[in-house]
Amino acid sequence: MKKIYYKKVAFIGMLLIILFAFQNYTYKDKENFSDVKFIYNSSVSIHLAEFDPNDLNETQWQNLGFTEKQISTILNYKKVVGGKFISKEQFRKCFAVSADKFDELGSYILLPETNKEAKTDGFKSFEKKSITIPGRFNPDQFSANDWIKMGFSERQAEAILKYKNYLGGSFVSKEKFKECFIINEENYKKLAPYLVLPEKTPNNYRSFAKNFNTEKTKIQYHSFDPNMLDFDGWKALGFSDKQAQTIINYRDRNLNGNFKSLEDIQKCFVISTEKFEELKPYIKFNSFAIARDNEVSKAEIKQEKTDFSKTDLNAITYKQLLEFGLDEKSAGMIIGFRKKLGGFVNKEQILTTYNIDKELVQKLLSIALLNSSNVQKYSLVDAPEEWLKNHPYFKYSADKIIFYRLSEKDEKKIWKLLKVKPEYEARMKFYLK
Repeated sequence: MKKIYYKKVAFIGMLLIILFAFQNYTYKDKENFSDVKFIYNSSVSIHLAEFDPNDLNETQWQNLGFTEKQISTILNYKKVVGGKFISKEQFRKCFAVSADKFDELGSYILLPETNKEAKTDGFKSFEKKSITIPGRFNPDQFSANDWIKMGFSERQAEAILKYKNYLGGSFVSKEKFKECFIINEENYKKLAPYLVLPEKTPNNYRSFAKNFNTEKTKIQYHSFDPNMLDFDGWKALGFSDKQAQTIINYRDRNLNGNFKSLEDIQKCFVISTEKFEELKPYIKFNSFAIARDNEVSKAEIKQEKTDFSKTDLNAITYKQLLEFGLDEKSAGMIIGFRKKLGGFVNKEQILTTYNIDKELVQKLLSIALLNSSNVQKYSLVDAPEEWLKNHPYFKYSADKIIFYRLSEKDEKKIWKLLKVKPEYEARMKFYLK
């Protein structure tokens, strides 16, 4: 009995020794992760301009906000489709380009919209223009028209000027000029020998830029009536072409052709607070003309009284909304949202419009009619691709719908595949047969 007992004890002891030995053999010290660094994406402001995705290198794709992995996928996808993107439609199908990213970049891509257009026009309308260099020049002194004459598009010219302003009003050096996103490597090599700029960026280039800004020519102000100024008059006050046209449009369209007070001028978003303070002492209104116009506008309002109980919300005009008491912003938002939808189907939709006076709109909804009989409706199977991609309720699911209906004609099955939230599905069905 004792022998058997000792044998068992010995066996258990040997087993424990083997287990401890195995544990020591396979055990690893905890790894030290003190040197590991986590990389976070920093929000870099992207300066967009027209571009051909076939010409971009990896650095330029990064400047557009893509990660290394996404860039690799895009370049591989380009090889799969024949080494060259032939349309926006084809570029959009690359799964590394999200719907939101394509919406951001789409209008800047120098490609036809569809593959059919690419085949018929042979890219003629999207060919890059060769740049023409007149001789040595200082890019700091170039206007948008100068860049356009050189061969850049209007958008590219605007982007170059925005980049210059971002640097403080001067390109400072060839090094900084080269960093401008839309100046590709090929164009930079052509331009570099003619640039009247230092090769390297000075260490104090920020202070250099500030000094550059202080050297702007001073504007000679004089008394003026803002209701009498034309395009050239506003430009003479120091506004750009675009700003001058915006001020005129704001006066003529939003204010019926006349600024009534200093506050009206101050509200124009292209006139900064500093600029307004500079102009203020020189603004002189023709009080007789304002009084006359006020009388005319009052007479028009009396004459145009609307019976809102008989007014269709799908036909109500911008002026009628103003007449009801809505401000310009609310009226514009409602008209714009209605246009994107193709018409309202439900009064509750109007309340979902951004930046509106909901209490006043609710009052309007309780009075006015809504006739949705003329609103265009489709099925998921026959809805045009362009309609799906532009409609506010469908655009985020448009690509999936277009893909699934290639092989599936049963709408119930397409809905299951889409997996959209019930509230989104409900509003999408407003516009389906």
